Amino acid sequence: MTINRPTTGSIGAELVDMDVRTLTAEQYKSINDLVYEHKLVIFRNQKLSKEEYIAFAKKIGQPQIYFQKNYHHPDHPEIFVSSNVPENGKKVGVAGTGQYWHTDYQFDLKPLSMTMLYPQVLPKSRRETYYIDMERVYETLPEELRSYVEGQRAIHDAKWRYKITIEDMDRAVIDILADVGKMVPPITHPAVIQHPITGKKMLYISSGFTVGIAGVSHEDNQQVMKKLFEFIEEKEHIYTHKWCDGDILLWDNRSLIHKASSTPKGEQSCSYRIGIYDDVPFYASIN
Repeated sequence: MTINRPTTGSIGAELVDMDVRTLTAEQYKSINDLVYEHKLVIFRNQKLSKEEYIAFAKKIGQPQIYFQKNYHHPDHPEIFVSSNVPENGKKVGVAGTGQYWHTDYQFDLKPLSMTMLYPQVLPKSRRETYYIDMERVYETLPEELRSYVEGQRAIHDAKWRYKITIEDMDRAVIDILADVGKMVPPITHPAVIQHPITGKKMLYISSGFTVGIAGVSHEDNQQVMKKLFEFIEEKEHIYTHKWCDGDILLWDNRSLIHKASSTPKGEQSCSYRIGIYDDVPFYASIN
């Protein structure tokens, strides 16, 4: 197993010349250590069946079964399917997922520790996923913005990202949103979290799910969140992964927010995601 580490200040360790199906228990542990250290690990030139992919994820941690069944692979509920490609003539999963800045399951009291992503069909032109290192963002956060988040809790709300299903036909949008709000009510997490393994602090908000700071008026939150998101999403903070056939990515959801690129019109795209819980708390403490 060859490890190509990133340059100082960047993210992403690349693993080449290896088959994940043949790794030892010690090598699997070293993968987790690489994720905590470099935040993102890229496995090149893999060719796994669905069953082998799930088995690989189980060596890293505990796979999640997503709370909405329409995202599940019909034979393997551990696999969250983002796809516009029919399987056996049937729609599988949901198309165009995650095309906004977020961290997976941020809207839950128990967010996902890690995410593993394995594309099955890549678009012919644009084939990218974007990442922002929130540890670096926190380290460089201007004092004015830092004062907004230190010691505060951020509010995360999933209902604005809900995708309409066939069952929602003929229903008013206000009723659909009300039901989604009951299913996944808004929750809070510290706006600054501490990594349970590295001890590093990072900003834990995203424009995809974070709607404000608890205890702040709606009007003030509008201004505060706009300033925070503009700083977070500055071009210099964005790392772009350009997908190659056989890539599998594994990343730390504590440290990174991410965003999927859009699929160009008329092109096919299909990815298999597995959310993974490790055996430590999501964050160690607040400020």
